[in-house]
Amino acid sequence: MREAERSHQASAARPPCPPVQTSAQARGVRAPVTSLRAGLRRGRRRALTASPWSRGRGSYLACQNIRDLEVFARTQELKVDPDKPLEGVRLLALQSKKTLLVPTPRLRTGLFNKITPPPGATKDILRKCATSQGVRNYSTPVGLDSKVLVDLVVVGSVAVSEKGWRIGKGEGYADLEYAMMVSMGAVSQGTPVVTIVHDCQVVDIPEALLEDHDLTVDYILTPTRVITTGCERPKPAGIAWSKISCEMLGKMPILRSLRHQEEQAGKDVTLRDGPRSPPGATRSPRDLAPPELGSVPLSSVQIGNLPRDARVSELKRALSALGVAPSRLTWQGPQHGAFLHYRDPAEAQQAIACLQGFRLGANTVRVVLARQQRASDLVGSHTAEPLPDHQPAIAGP
Repeated sequence: MREAERSHQASAARPPCPPVQTSAQARGVRAPVTSLRAGLRRGRRRALTASPWSRGRGSYLACQNIRDLEVFARTQELKVDPDKPLEGVRLLALQSKKTLLVPTPRLRTGLFNKITPPPGATKDILRKCATSQGVRNYSTPVGLDSKVLVDLVVVGSVAVSEKGWRIGKGEGYADLEYAMMVSMGAVSQGTPVVTIVHDCQVVDIPEALLEDHDLTVDYILTPTRVITTGCERPKPAGIAWSKISCEMLGKMPILRSLRHQEEQAGKDVTLRDGPRSPPGATRSPRDLAPPELGSVPLSSVQIGNLPRDARVSELKRALSALGVAPSRLTWQGPQHGAFLHYRDPAEAQQAIACLQGFRLGANTVRVVLARQQRASDLVGSHTAEPLPDHQPAIAGP
């Protein structure tokens, strides 16, 4: 059935949506968007609790409708959010042998994980790969240098209008993930965006609530409808750094990597609560210089329990994929360890947080803040060539 026909199908049989009362709609301003979102979420919960959607049936039917989209048929690589209602799309992608990318939780260890089922995976194994546990167990990190080219983006929503205007959970991850993909060249304005919701979540949304960094959608899939929005509102053209806080930047190493790249390209990367960095300004060579070799400063991290056969190149690739590449690395092969030198203590602390539970080969690596000591005390060590400042590369399989 053609998409245009499906978009009007079963309109009389749509599940009723509880009324949403909010003063934000009347005032038509962005400030009360939280109130509108909260009202929509309350209405959504009331409607979905007693519906098949809460038991997975409705979301499965909605996900199956993606097969009717020509854009899905010609897609080779797609990004699908890890939401439970999108599990059916992830399964269809794997069954169709498409490359499936799933964002990392809260973007704290990178941007994407590539889901890689084991060779000869059965349908049951593919189903496990499509679940949240499968995303953890059957995935490999994808770094900024991997040359990803996403053909289709699938996101969840709290509410969406038939015009393609979308409201998320309020944390902004879908908007930010898309903006980051734009910055790394993985998507363009022509990359279609699909959202999958219950019929009750298709509501009228005032345009005044939208901002330039808000993501819009081209297709809406529900259990009973396929809606082509024809939305002409431009999607985010990149990361709106003025909307990013220092706290958010501190929690997302990959966001810091992208900010450094854009700063080096002469773009204004001023944060919402940070000092102004004028366009074209870059850090001086002195600012970019690695720490002096005479000591191990408080901005260094010591890691231990590396595998006996570990190579420095292997460690560097893994650190880059996690978004915690140091400015310099001192290798201690005989001691099965290394020192990671960062530009300031905040970066070092962030690296420690990201590397908790980190495994290299079969070993779980020990990670601590390095004690102050002379470089001459690092017996059996050598300094690896400086790494580009937070320039992640794809990790090995």
